[in-house]
Amino acid sequence: MSRDHVQPAERAEAGVPLSGPEAPFLELLARGASADAYEQPVLLARAEGRPAAVVKALEHAKLLALRVRAELEGRRRREAELSALFETAHDLAGLRDLDAVLQAIVQRARSLLGTDVAYLSLNDPERGDTYMRVTEGSVAARFQQLRLGMGEGLGGLVAQTARPYVTDDYFKDARFQHTNAIDAGVHDEGLVAILGVPLMLGHHVIGVLFAADRRARVFEREQIALLGSFAALAAAAIDTANLLTETRSALADLERANEIIRDRSGVIERASDVHDRLAELVLRGGGVHDVAAAVSEVLDGTVEFTEPATVPAAALEASRGEGHAVRHADDWIAAVTAGGELLGALVLRGHPGLDPVDQRTLERAAMVTSLLLLARRSAAEAEQRVRGELLDDLLDARDRDPRLLRERAARLHADLDATHVVLAARLDRGIADAARHGGATTGLDGVTGAPARVDGATVHATHVDGATAADQEAGARRRLWSAASHLAATRHGLAAARDGGTVLLLPLPDGDTATELARRTARDLGTAVHEAVTVGASAPVRDLAARPDSVAAAYAEGRRCLDALRLLGRSGDGAAAEDFGFLGLLLAGDRDIAGFVDRTIGEVVAYDERRGTDLVHTLDAYFTCGMSPARTKDALHVHVNTVAQRLERVGRLLGDDWQSPARTLEIQLALRLHKLTARR
Repeated sequence: MSRDHVQPAERAEAGVPLSGPEAPFLELLARGASADAYEQPVLLARAEGRPAAVVKALEHAKLLALRVRAELEGRRRREAELSALFETAHDLAGLRDLDAVLQAIVQRARSLLGTDVAYLSLNDPERGDTYMRVTEGSVAARFQQLRLGMGEGLGGLVAQTARPYVTDDYFKDARFQHTNAIDAGVHDEGLVAILGVPLMLGHHVIGVLFAADRRARVFEREQIALLGSFAALAAAAIDTANLLTETRSALADLERANEIIRDRSGVIERASDVHDRLAELVLRGGGVHDVAAAVSEVLDGTVEFTEPATVPAAALEASRGEGHAVRHADDWIAAVTAGGELLGALVLRGHPGLDPVDQRTLERAAMVTSLLLLARRSAAEAEQRVRGELLDDLLDARDRDPRLLRERAARLHADLDATHVVLAARLDRGIADAARHGGATTGLDGVTGAPARVDGATVHATHVDGATAADQEAGARRRLWSAASHLAATRHGLAAARDGGTVLLLPLPDGDTATELARRTARDLGTAVHEAVTVGASAPVRDLAARPDSVAAAYAEGRRCLDALRLLGRSGDGAAAEDFGFLGLLLAGDRDIAGFVDRTIGEVVAYDERRGTDLVHTLDAYFTCGMSPARTKDALHVHVNTVAQRLERVGRLLGDDWQSPARTLEIQLALRLHKLTARR
């Protein structure tokens, strides 16, 4: 047999390319092309001027291919329909949620019939009508809430006659009764073509399953039969669900009685368990986190002790006011209070379904937590007072027996024979607030409303509530003292509140410097109180028990370093005298600072005091502005000639060489020292 007489299928199997008029159409069928694509081979042949016989053969092959394509599409559609019916039947076999099964039926019916909307209504025997139960693709609220009387609308007609009905144009169909309410709902939804089939249980209609389009459409016989199959499945689902409901109701009644018995028994067991666990914790000195861990185990959840600031304020206040745990989202919050003071909260995470017994357990744990916190606070305050009293005695340089001082320190785990550094720490709230609020501050002498000097500029305070400001300041100082006391206890040192700030006596680790210790302390205290803390450190001191007067001298040196840091704008930093170069030599020990200032700029200071001028301030601004008269006049808000006249007067007072490099260094140091001594 020659190659030309081999059939197309045989040629394809043999690997021979197809060349007849059917070839392009077989390729289109193979790749599942759209119906429009089948016109392309014919159009191409005509465009190429192929013989009429070839074009006719292609036309014939096209018709055959389209017929095969339609047959294949029909088979695929029937396979999809059977698959959907099988999946729906499978859902019924494992029926757990009637609404979910009915929704699946409506969704699959809409998808397979290719309609805009599908919906299902159920009959209401008590009211004698039918109502919407499930919709898919609906957008109109009024349509979703429709109720149809028997015989009203297409659905009412199906429910009344137990027969399928279809309409190509709802509003033009007079076979059923139109009502204003039903027509308005259908109009809102924009429906035109509607198909309805009854839901049957035996010989009784229990509802109607619908498929509808928002355009005119003729529903085929196969589509009506398919929707009827879905309706039969839906009726079976409803009947099964009703039987399950009755069975579950009977079982629920039996289980409820058993639950009451089990619940009472569980209450007694849990209450006993919680009581034993919390009592054991208190007796062996457990902490708040031990309580949280124990309650977490009992409640089978995560319980945390948190600070008040990290808990939603409304829920925390509700728990505090009611004295009970309250729910917030998926959490439960129990305020930890003592004597009206809010100490924190116990939070049960991700446990919304808390029964009353477990709620009382959480509340009891909050009460135990408050007792532990009060006990811990009392012990900590007692230790802090003892540490503060010992440091006060050393600072006041009272005559003390070195042996007794060592014994007192040893009881606090401190060693007075080790090398120590005295650190002066202070919050810089006043200056920071002035810069932040545009000048509102309290004077450095503590008088509200008095002008204060901030980095060389006069700042006038606005009137504020003095009591509130004082309370805030006192609270900030207490937090600083508490943080410093904790730091001293953990590092085997001492701490005391003094001069509006805090003084610490800390051992100097081997290989460490006073500067490094000061900076680390400033950072640790700032982190603890959430504010900038400035720390000035003394040089290392030794033999404190034998020479208690050295502590007072070292504290004075640390305060001078603290004031220097604040003057230089280094708030929140830590430093010792060794960090300030020549200025440090003046700060350390008993240096003649006043004499140096007087020798360097005394004439200018005296001139300002006699004449009421502001030459010192002008001189300071001149150096701050890089010795530029133009920038100086902007900083002082005066005319440049005024700056020139003032600098000329300074030159006559200080001498012609006052702007030489050596003299300018001394003058700038003297100006800073003058400001430093003026602020003490």
